[in-house]
Amino acid sequence: QVQLVESGGGLVQAGGSVRLSCVASGIMFRRNNMGWYRQTPGNQRELVADIYVSGTTNYADSVKGRFTISRDNAKNTVYLQMNSLKPEDTAVYYCNANRRQFDGSRLDYWGQGTQVTVSS
Repeated sequence: QVQLVESGGGLVQAGGSVRLSCVASGIMFRRNNMGWYRQTPGNQRELVADIYVSGTTNYADSVKGRFTISRDNAKNTVYLQMNSLKPEDTAVYYCNANRRQFDGSRLDYWGQGTQVTVSS
C-alpha cells in the first residue's frame, strides 16, 4: 500500500550534479516529514537531509552548502539536489517518510534505494 519510489541516481564525475526524486503514495504526504539517507557497504545508514511538515530543513554537516532538499506537496514528491559531488558521496540513497502516531510512536517508511556513484 505505502510506496516510496526513488529515481535519478547514476554515475557522475566529481564536481558534477545529480537530482534525486522520491514519489510517495499510500500516505498523507503533507502530514509526513521526509528525508534522504545514504548507506555504503559495511556502514550504518546515515541521515543526509530531512524536511519537516513545516518546510524546515536539516542537513548533515558533510553536505551543507552542497545539497538541497525540497518537497512538492502537490506532487507527493521530495527532491535532493546534489551539487559539487565528491567520491565520498558514493552510496545508495534512500527516501524516508515518517510521522508521529496517536500513541506517540514514530512510524517510518523507506524506499528501495537508488545508487549514486561519483568517479574521481
